[in-house]
Amino acid sequence: MNTKLQQLPVEERIKLVEDLWDSIATDQQALRLTAKQRAELDRRLDAYEIDKNQGRLTADAVADIRQKL
Repeated sequence: MNTKLQQLPVEERIKLVEDLWDSIATDQQALRLTAKQRAELDRRLDAYEIDKNQGRLTADAVADIRQKL
């Protein structure tokens, strides 16, 4: 790791990572899907169109995970 980066407080390094990630996320055209990724997305969309199962609420899933810990 760059020595200068290591000298920054953890909070500041986290902010840098968040900013970097946001800059990547805004440029979606630069991130091409592989054939395998596209096939998986198509499979999931097809499954949703068949059963219309919208999945679970995040809060419910997190509560279940916490309960198991």
